[in-house]
Amino acid sequence: MYSISGLPSVAINIARTSKPNKTPLHNHHPKLLQVKAMRAVVQRVTSASVEVDGSIVSEIGPGLLVLVGIHEADCESDSDYICRKVLNMRLFPNENTGKGWDLNVMQKKYGVLLVSQFTLYGIMKGNKPDFHVAMPPQKAKPFYESVVDKFRKSYNPDAIKDGVFGAMMKVNLVNDGPVTMQLDSSQTSKNTNGAVEES
Repeated sequence: MYSISGLPSVAINIARTSKPNKTPLHNHHPKLLQVKAMRAVVQRVTSASVEVDGSIVSEIGPGLLVLVGIHEADCESDSDYICRKVLNMRLFPNENTGKGWDLNVMQKKYGVLLVSQFTLYGIMKGNKPDFHVAMPPQKAKPFYESVVDKFRKSYNPDAIKDGVFGAMMKVNLVNDGPVTMQLDSSQTSKNTNGAVEES
């Protein structure tokens, strides 16, 4: 039945695994199509602040307000990607050259206000939001703190502010533009082939 080389059995296995699947994948595994990434909503602001229990706990002048959503499957490569992209996004004009989208927040020496927001992973079930794909609070808190620390190490620590994890916060901002961008870390952050992104 089998030759010494085992080639017939290999051929049988290949034939079995290459058998076409007539049923679309998403019919069996709808969760495979969900975004599995760290998410950031970045807003260019002239000012922003976070208030908890009637007191302002953090505030910045010109810069970026960044709402951070952490997926249950996120890891350090996701936070590396978000940190690098946020700090290098060319969202500010260059007054010297007249270019509108030329400078990043570090070049302008502006502030960054980070706010944890699990509702970025809300999935509507009928009219009610469901947040089961967001990272659980007990795991998300240290992960979010590591994200804040990563931003501080990558830029001027005094320029990085954040809210209060898990608290009921009132976020006040003046959106400049308005300019609002959304970033997802999926695919790119998990790319390990050493590809260099265009700046």
